[in-house]
Amino acid sequence: MANTTSAKKEIRASARKRVFNLRRIRAVRSLMKQVVATYRAGDVEGARDQFKVAQKAIDKAAKRGIIKQRTASRRKSMLAKMIKPSAG
Repeated sequence: MANTTSAKKEIRASARKRVFNLRRIRAVRSLMKQVVATYRAGDVEGARDQFKVAQKAIDKAAKRGIIKQRTASRRKSMLAKMIKPSAG
C-alpha cells in the first residue's frame, strides 16, 4: 500500500487512466473486427469506409501510447491488404 499522499494520488490517477486506455483499446479491436466482418460479408465498399474509421482510431491509440507504433502499422497494413482491390 502507498505510504505518501502523492503515491496514493498517483494510484487514483492511474486507475482513471486505465479505464480510458481499456476503452480505447476495446474500441480499436471492435472496429477492426467490424472491418473484417463487413469484408467477409461481401461489402467491400463498406469495409473501406469502416477502414478509414478504424485507421483513425489505431493512429490515435498509437499517438497516445496505448499501442506501440509498429503494432499500429502492422494492424493497418493487415486491414489495408485485405480490402485492397485485387489485380486482375
